[in-house]
Amino acid sequence: MSFRPEKTLALAGIDYSNKTGKQISELFREVLENGMHGLCYSAYEEGQKPGDILSETQIRDRMEIIRPYTKWVRSFSCIEGNELVPKVARDLGLKTMVGAWLGKDKSLNEQEIDGLIEMANQGLVDIAAVGNEVLYRGDMSAEELLEYIYRVKEALPPSVQVGYVDAYYEFTVHPEITEACDVILANCYPYWEGCHIDYSLLYMKQMYQQAVDAGKGKKVIISETGWPNQGSSCKDAHTSAENAMKYFIDAQKWSQESDIDIFYFSSFDESWKVGGEGDVGAHWGIWDKNRNLKF
Repeated sequence: MSFRPEKTLALAGIDYSNKTGKQISELFREVLENGMHGLCYSAYEEGQKPGDILSETQIRDRMEIIRPYTKWVRSFSCIEGNELVPKVARDLGLKTMVGAWLGKDKSLNEQEIDGLIEMANQGLVDIAAVGNEVLYRGDMSAEELLEYIYRVKEALPPSVQVGYVDAYYEFTVHPEITEACDVILANCYPYWEGCHIDYSLLYMKQMYQQAVDAGKGKKVIISETGWPNQGSSCKDAHTSAENAMKYFIDAQKWSQESDIDIFYFSSFDESWKVGGEGDVGAHWGIWDKNRNLKF
């Protein structure tokens, strides 16, 4: 794009053209200190990966770092130590979106679903997320996913909302999944769709609106969004510390000003993610792999 009409500029977030890197960094810190709705919780230390068993000590240590900055945490699994995340979050006064990680292994799916139901009935779950991008990955059919969603809904107390996490457009493609959910949990990543940072907030708003239209009155939560600070570019989406800070600032200001619930991705860098996402996979955190604030 070479032309930006005034209406687009008004929707596109802060004008950074006259701000120095230092001023952007200071604004980032100010926004961070002001707090956010939710954070996607990164559990794995350097050298760990899914399949390794998490300890309560490492979960608590990391949770203590992010606690002052967020009201909610989102977890991604209910086994291998991940079941301790909601417990620790509750101990520290945080609300929880707890995810059951579903895939092609039906025996692991059973463990995940049983764990989610058990934690919810213990009062550790505010929102239950049944699956994460299984339709996007093609790990199961919509019919199989529906069975899991309804099974969890039947087993949980009515105070716990049940949803499914996927890319925003999947809720348009699969209205039967949308219908089954109490709340729509939409992942919105302008970066992964190659959007230039200058238009990223406007594009995220359009993604969100598509999920709202699909939801037909149901609440929509942005369950993941973020911007990596290092690694390869994706078309017009370029990684840098400044771009990561700009995206975080604009997303959080929109969240607060428009009362949009956002779970930012992610809390800490995790090196194992390079396997699935390439070199950018290790650089989505607000804190680095050594738990230091990056910006």
